[in-house]
Amino acid sequence: MIQIRKGQLSDLDDIIACYSHARQFMRDSGNPNQWVNGYPSREIAAADISAGNNYVGVDSNGDIVMTFAFIIGPDPTYRVITDGEWLNNLPYGTIHRIASNGKYHGMMQCCVEFCSRLIDNIRLDTHERNIPMQRAAERLGFVRCGTIICANGTPRIAYQRSRQ
Repeated sequence: MIQIRKGQLSDLDDIIACYSHARQFMRDSGNPNQWVNGYPSREIAAADISAGNNYVGVDSNGDIVMTFAFIIGPDPTYRVITDGEWLNNLPYGTIHRIASNGKYHGMMQCCVEFCSRLIDNIRLDTHERNIPMQRAAERLGFVRCGTIICANGTPRIAYQRSRQ
C-alpha cells in the first residue's frame, strides 16, 4: 500500500528520478513534447516543496515511488478555457507534475483518491498526445472540459472531476 505524505527537500533526488522516468515513459508512449528542456526541474520541485504543494507516495519499504503537486486555489492558466467550459466554478484543487518511478501501477488513482479527501473539485490538464494520462483521467471520473493554454503558450486538454 502506498502512503502519501508531504515532500521534503531531502526527497529531491527521488522526485527527480520519478520525473526522469515519466519523461521517458511519455517519449516511449508517443508523447515526446510534453516535458522537455528539463521540465519539471529540480528548482520547480524545490519550490513546490517549499510552498507545501509537493506530495510523494511511499511504498512499504519506505521508497518514494511517485510524486505530484496538488495546489488548492485558483490556477491562473485555468481562467480561460476554450472549446468547452468547466463543470462548475466552485473552489478546486489542481494536480500538476504527477510522475512515478514505474515500480507500481495505479499511481494516478492513488493520487486522485488522496486529493479527493481534501476537496470535492479537482482539475488537471495534459498534452493532446499524452493518451495514457487522458485514459487514466477519464477512467477515474474526470470529464474533458475544453482547452487551456499553459504559461509557455502551449495548449492542454483540461479535465475536471466534481462531487458537487
